[in-house]
Amino acid sequence: QVVKQVPVRFDLKALHVPTYSAEALSCLKEPEQNDFLQGVCSLLDSTEKSAGAARSKLNLLHYLCTVAVHQEIASWLISSQLFPVLIEQLRVSTNWDVRARVAQVIALLASHTSELGANVPVSEAILLLTEIIRENFRNSKLKQSLLPALGELLYLIAREEDKRGHPGECWVVPSTAYTMIMRSLREG
Repeated sequence: QVVKQVPVRFDLKALHVPTYSAEALSCLKEPEQNDFLQGVCSLLDSTEKSAGAARSKLNLLHYLCTVAVHQEIASWLISSQLFPVLIEQLRVSTNWDVRARVAQVIALLASHTSELGANVPVSEAILLLTEIIRENFRNSKLKQSLLPALGELLYLIAREEDKRGHPGECWVVPSTAYTMIMRSLREG
């Protein structure tokens, strides 16, 4: 069962970072890119628990979904400090909509990145996604939002290892990830 994604829309006025198009973002100079990235990471790292804070994070994640489909931007973002922040949001967020949207951003980054650096904590993301799926195995809606991210990360690792001609020691895939995927496929 594939859930069709709803078109991603974000409110420009509610974003607290400059809203560059992917093309404009790729043309920025390094200091401007770093300022942009710092703003995005600090907004996502916010520990505020109000409904407004969750809406603000969701709006920012919707924006990230729109720029993550650009190959150059996806490669930059997955190798930046944003990826560990996304992993942390997946871990600590109590809002399931935020978790699902974080997983979508991770999936888009993995799908559209052209090159994966050895220091990108992909194994940590895979392990965390696997744990969340296992802990919430009966929640089919959550599973359907997390499994695509897990699959994209596994495909990204396979693609990189194929490109390099040898398995990368830096991207260890736990056997539980394969077990969860197979179990999910068997049980619909």
